[in-house]
Amino acid sequence: MPKDSSPRTSQQRLRIGQDRSPEVVAQMHQAVALHQSGQLAMAEMGYREILKQVPMHFDALHLMGVLQHQTGRLESAVEFFRQAISINSDEPAAHYNMGVALEALNRAEAALASYNRALKLKPDYAAALNNRGNVLQVLNRPKEALVSYDRALALRPDYPEALNNRGNTLRILKRPQKALADYDNALKLRPGFADAFNNRGNALRDLGRPEEALASYDHALAFSPEYAEALRNRGLALQHLKRREEALASYDRALALKPNYVEALNDRGNVLRAQKRPGEALISYDQALALKPDYADAFNNRGAALQDLEQPEEALWNYERALTLNPKFAEALNNCGMALKDLRRPKEALASFDRALKMKTDYAAAHVNEGLCRLLIGDLERGWQKNEWRWQIDPHKPWARNFPQPLWIGQEPLAEKTILLHAEQGFGDTIHFCRYARLVAQQRATVLLEVPAPLKSLLSTLEGPTCLFARGDPLPAFDYHCPLLSLPLAFKTTLETIPADIPYIKSDSSRVDHWAEMLGSKTLRRVGIAWSGNKAADPRRSIPLSEFGRLFSSQVQFVSVQKEVLPTDEPILAARPDIRHFGHALHDFADTAALIELMDLVITIDTSVAHLAGAMGKTVWILLPFVPDWRWLLDREDSLWYPTARLLRQPARGDWASVIGRVHDDLQKLTQRAA
Repeated sequence: MPKDSSPRTSQQRLRIGQDRSPEVVAQMHQAVALHQSGQLAMAEMGYREILKQVPMHFDALHLMGVLQHQTGRLESAVEFFRQAISINSDEPAAHYNMGVALEALNRAEAALASYNRALKLKPDYAAALNNRGNVLQVLNRPKEALVSYDRALALRPDYPEALNNRGNTLRILKRPQKALADYDNALKLRPGFADAFNNRGNALRDLGRPEEALASYDHALAFSPEYAEALRNRGLALQHLKRREEALASYDRALALKPNYVEALNDRGNVLRAQKRPGEALISYDQALALKPDYADAFNNRGAALQDLEQPEEALWNYERALTLNPKFAEALNNCGMALKDLRRPKEALASFDRALKMKTDYAAAHVNEGLCRLLIGDLERGWQKNEWRWQIDPHKPWARNFPQPLWIGQEPLAEKTILLHAEQGFGDTIHFCRYARLVAQQRATVLLEVPAPLKSLLSTLEGPTCLFARGDPLPAFDYHCPLLSLPLAFKTTLETIPADIPYIKSDSSRVDHWAEMLGSKTLRRVGIAWSGNKAADPRRSIPLSEFGRLFSSQVQFVSVQKEVLPTDEPILAARPDIRHFGHALHDFADTAALIELMDLVITIDTSVAHLAGAMGKTVWILLPFVPDWRWLLDREDSLWYPTARLLRQPARGDWASVIGRVHDDLQKLTQRAA
């Protein structure tokens, strides 16, 4: 925050007095002139010469303190101010400058006492009121800081530093719009005020206007290109805009200017995590912690990176360390809950979410995570309720909708009304929850269903909807809307009332004929396989094709029923002509359904293929990680949602080998029985 630590010798009344010799008076004037002209080494020699002759010379001691501060010798500055004040304790500037030096030494309480003494002697001391506000902010007393800035600005309305600092306090007090006005006023007084541009960007970020914030940071950097804090904040705005490579470059520029900038190192780790580079993120957090071992945020984020790396035990230790440093760290408690859930300790996880929510009652992520944990253990009633907080986590999610029509979650009668059901999240979720459209139609409602375009053909025969739309199609008038994942709450679904009438999705007969021709005559049992999700290998929901390949035998015809494969899988497929893979010939999910229709069995990891096969009533073996998605519950080998599904679970974290071994043995038995 802007302070005023420069010597004001031209405006000070030098206390040289009649008892000083003419030589000392002349020396003092010469030293002050040198000081004011920036010749600090010569000025220091002058002050020291005077103090040799007159050790108790107040002005020489005071201005030596100012000079020591200017040259970075803060402890020495404090000692000179102390000596000056011992000679004359009635000079407000000496107390003020003592406060500035103490503040620079991070001795906030002592600095506050010095500013208070200066103000007792000179109540209209605007600079002291400004800096007093800064110290009160450091001491986490923002309301008192605001009063101090207000007093400074009442005395001096054209004080840009005080306007800037008052804006900072208003941001802390969650009043970003008023803060923005203060920054704008500061910039009217000083158009090149880089600090105000930087802080204005922060207020705009608070207001959810990251593009404007970015422009404000760029203005700050235009006036001050080596402003590391503005570069760091610019990175935060870019990260919010999901321009992650640019954010990383901005953090790197900040760190090139200020290598020990721990906050930038922490933020750099966060953007690396967002880029799915947790190992590199871990290095960045470790660098921050090497510089600041008590940095609770870095411990919390380090835990998140370890959790990304499937190391929940180590992650939990880091979260607990963050909580030791900051016992009121709600985010770390939420993350503790996630790690405990990953360790299959759901009761402890729920206790951790509960503690987080007692500290921060509107903490949406903790509500949602508690809900998912409750769903996992079968507490569907409370799980559905908590899951409604998902809209508060990030209102800008690509699947969030803002319709003027009211949300329906079961309260109002739907007879003779039109309701829009709209998909959210992944393809698998849409396939899973579209079953509820029939139940909604049974309420004598006209049902409109909006789904992602790749699912439109597949769901054209779904029972329930009157009209089907692809996302982005023009929509007719309707009375209510409901996201698909809110329908279980609307129907108060419990474990006993899960709607599992299958099949509720059917394949298109003409497409089935097409794919039957593509496959050719059937001479062996056909097994459809899906081993990874699209685009990126998720260790929880992806098995290397090389390991999956242990299942392959000449007694079965294996058919890939996934459209996209990872680059690492392409050479394996090319070397295995016995695996039929059609790739981009599968134009949409209706093609996938037709291909699945021709299979005797589908073996898949937890992806949209699992939902599709289950919804079609096909025999499907679903391979699950140690801690699965909530819908599969814990420990069961059957699925209440898909009666023809069989669940095969990892016995330990990451142990796909055991799962594949079990599938191999069971597949052999099945083949032998068929023979």
